[in-house]
Amino acid sequence: MSLAYFWIFIFLLAIGTPVVFALLIGPGLSLVIDGQGRYLPALLSRLYNGMDSFPLMAVPFFILAGEIMNRGGITEALVRFSQSLIGHVRGGLAQVNILSSILFAGLSGSAVADTSALGKMLIPAMHKSGYSRPFAAAITAASSVVGPIIPPSGIMIIYAFIMNVSVGGLFAAGIVPGILIAGGMMVLTARLARSRNYPISNRKASLRERYDIFKISFPALLTPVILLGGILAGIFTPTEAAAIAAAYALVVALFVTRTLRFRDLPDVFREAAMQSGVVLLLVGAALSFAWMISVSGMADTIASGLGGVSDNVLILLFAVNILLFIVGMFLDAGPAIMILGPVLGPLFINLGVDPLHFAIVMCVNVTVGLATPPMGLVLFVAASVSGEKVESIIREMLPFLAVQVFVIFLITYIPALTMTLPRLMGLG
Repeated sequence: MSLAYFWIFIFLLAIGTPVVFALLIGPGLSLVIDGQGRYLPALLSRLYNGMDSFPLMAVPFFILAGEIMNRGGITEALVRFSQSLIGHVRGGLAQVNILSSILFAGLSGSAVADTSALGKMLIPAMHKSGYSRPFAAAITAASSVVGPIIPPSGIMIIYAFIMNVSVGGLFAAGIVPGILIAGGMMVLTARLARSRNYPISNRKASLRERYDIFKISFPALLTPVILLGGILAGIFTPTEAAAIAAAYALVVALFVTRTLRFRDLPDVFREAAMQSGVVLLLVGAALSFAWMISVSGMADTIASGLGGVSDNVLILLFAVNILLFIVGMFLDAGPAIMILGPVLGPLFINLGVDPLHFAIVMCVNVTVGLATPPMGLVLFVAASVSGEKVESIIREMLPFLAVQVFVIFLITYIPALTMTLPRLMGLG
């Protein structure tokens, strides 16, 4: 079987075809060209079976929970809580942006949702306070990548489903990298705030004011505690946790904060259903494409090509990080994991790399790709929200990308950073 499907896929991406259609048209057209049309039913079967999975039901439930919290104003409460903690330092609003992303990560696990929800609030506020719009958009996009790294994470659920890795273990492994990336960006922001003389957004909040805001934010802050506590303690599965998250968000928004009304629910469910449909169709299409990679022998070619670089696992890890970084520039995180995970995972596992360690390295790498030019999805979302050109945002993004790449190499070569927590919990 020829590799025509791959070149058709690349061509379709280059002319702007949506990824899901490129993933399906490439293999389908290639089978027809090669006279292998009898395999088309098998391709379609992979598409359906890729979506028909109980573990993947977690993804639409997490999407629904994030949509409920967005519509219910819970995101705004998180921003206010963050501002009460660190809004009084120089460059405070920029730091609030990063801290809000950390808190928001525990609710939605989506970089795009983070960029859109927080960007709509914080980019105009930062610009009004004296920050440039490109910088405000850049820090919003850069900080949003912690969303799929700090659990819960849709990307990690997809990787775990494809590669048979523990979801709870991956969630636990993602906590330290997420904190390292956020902490590194906060240190960088503090230096930029001093050198550029960024403003102090507001006075230091009193303990009483912080307590009052904490009470309002507490239901939202409790969400990741319930989810992670339940998953890591073995009380419920990630899929059940996602359903509980959606139900909990609904109860909080309707009856506790009362920021969501019953007449808003049809729009909330419709939007969540549309987003879920896109994600699940993408999963099925990517698994069909991954099947083509396997049967065409391309997986073996890539594995042998990487193996030919060196027999030193440290050098190969460096090479795969460069490969994933380049792939992340052009391909979204989900398809990158679904296409390359089955190819690269077994290679490194056979070399003695812990499956969970490689999983978190790959997930963090492709997640950072969401914010890398030229095709980083959150860059375009930030540009849309801010009204700035992508090029101007990229210039301000580069120092933050350097921090993220540094953390990737840290967790690659110091496995204890990611593996200690899962092992302590009996998950690694």
